[in-house]
Amino acid sequence: MDSNKKVLGEKLLEEMIAKRGYLLSYHRMLAASDPAILAAYETQYTRLVLDQRVLSLAQREIVWIALIVVTRVKYATFHFERATQAGLDDASIIDSAAIGAACEAFDALHFNHQAFGKWLPEDQAMQRYYAMFDTARGSLPPAIAEVAAVVCHGAAGNAAGMRAHFARAFTLGATAEQMAEGISYLLQHRGGPTMIDAVNCWESAAKEFGIPGPY
Repeated sequence: MDSNKKVLGEKLLEEMIAKRGYLLSYHRMLAASDPAILAAYETQYTRLVLDQRVLSLAQREIVWIALIVVTRVKYATFHFERATQAGLDDASIIDSAAIGAACEAFDALHFNHQAFGKWLPEDQAMQRYYAMFDTARGSLPPAIAEVAAVVCHGAAGNAAGMRAHFARAFTLGATAEQMAEGISYLLQHRGGPTMIDAVNCWESAAKEFGIPGPY
């Protein structure tokens, strides 16, 4: 390995662990193979995930915890630690996780009304889904819970699930900037193609429902 590359990689890792408190295997790989890529990535990660933008630090972690649960990412325990540091109590953290769990019920009820509509019409299916969701979010801010739900369904590529929460989110007071920040987490967590689909879904929903759009 080039000595300058090694020095730069090691310096970046020292800075990252000082900032984050942890290192992941791919951080070490990039530090060894291409420190410039790691430096560019760290700049993006800092702005995308660590810097406070529109959402408060607590609101941000509500969305992240729900997203982590629905995508089953066991490595992301640091988001739970950040939630505590941001002021969320244990009950709020559990409610955040429950948002992710509730979102998974959508597919079952969506299937039921499509396959067994004679016995479970769509309005009844959605009434029950929303009741489960509202119970799951507990005392969390309703608008932020809806943003989290949009992001959870976006991570799964579930356009119908996203559409079920867009209008509710804006009716309950979410802003386009909050929604955009939440959806932007998909770039880090699920990649560019998933985020493209999510933004396209939002654009379509905005036209149909008369809600604020992504641009």
